[in-house]
Amino acid sequence: MKILHVETGRHLYGGPQQVLYLVSALLQQGHDCTLICPPESGIDSAARRAAIPVRNLFCAGDLDLPFAYRLTQYLQESKPDLVHCHSRRGADMLGGLAASLADIPAVVSRRVDNTEMRLLAALRYRPFQKIIAISAAIAAVLEQHDVDPARIEVIRSAVDTERFARPADRATFCREFNIPDDALVLGAAGQLIPRKGHRYLLEAVAEMQPAYPGLRLLIFGEGYLNNQLRAQAAALNLGGVVQFAGFREDLDDFMGCFDVFVHPALAEGLGVATLKAAAAGVPVVGFDAGGLAEAVADGETGILVPAEDVDALRQAIMTLLAHDDVRERMGARGRERMQNEFSIDTMVARHVALYETVVNG
Repeated sequence: MKILHVETGRHLYGGPQQVLYLVSALLQQGHDCTLICPPESGIDSAARRAAIPVRNLFCAGDLDLPFAYRLTQYLQESKPDLVHCHSRRGADMLGGLAASLADIPAVVSRRVDNTEMRLLAALRYRPFQKIIAISAAIAAVLEQHDVDPARIEVIRSAVDTERFARPADRATFCREFNIPDDALVLGAAGQLIPRKGHRYLLEAVAEMQPAYPGLRLLIFGEGYLNNQLRAQAAALNLGGVVQFAGFREDLDDFMGCFDVFVHPALAEGLGVATLKAAAAGVPVVGFDAGGLAEAVADGETGILVPAEDVDALRQAIMTLLAHDDVRERMGARGRERMQNEFSIDTMVARHVALYETVVNG
């Protein structure tokens, strides 16, 4: 099949990384794939390093009609069998419009579980034969927006289980972040925005200090709450406990070095970072929100607690820190579950089957 993938996000977050997994595997299987993305975006350079054919088209967002025009022209020239739109920033609304104008079947991936007006949802998803939800939680949101369930297909995100199965280099990790070798280390990763819930994690860690004076927390990610969260950490006297590590392209190399991974998101499509932690053998603590109940098997691979409940979050973290055997057991079960249920091979096979259904009518 000849498949054109459209990803217009600026940064190489979890969604674009899933696109790289998918397109690379499709190319290896012999499919003809090209990636449409903005020039100098995070996925642009990563795709070129992975030898993925790239066509750069600038996109300023959902209202960038010139992008839709340029994409339509390219579709008419290249004549793919299928268009797969991946991101919400222009790719879905305008990508679907371009596919319709070029009379090419299209599918779209939805990775977020936030709500929107029914009219907007109807316009957004009208051009697509299938909407791929990365979790059952997202599928439920789509149905609430009156999207026909027959058009929805749940295909969960994947994780590179082979990469995360490698032993973690804890010594290098500790040197890199100036952490004592015997410290208990919590990790968190996500954009510094309200729905990721970092403020609750900081409150929980502040209350844990008397019991765990050597505790360390590393927060990876960037966002407009950066200064506000740093100020909160200072006000809670967490200056010697918390490090804001920013966005790191090499974060995957360190994922297995945490004792516990904490994901206090208030809304989440699935939580790719939690999949990576589990694949690396690290138990996960998080809020029971959105698709996290699918990413984390509560009581088996980690602990989920009610959203915004700081006390419950603190107790869950302390339970794992206090019991090495529980952390080890949950970490091993998480790694096994990722290999069995969230592998790249499984994700790609389900996409190919969906593509064939759409292309063959």
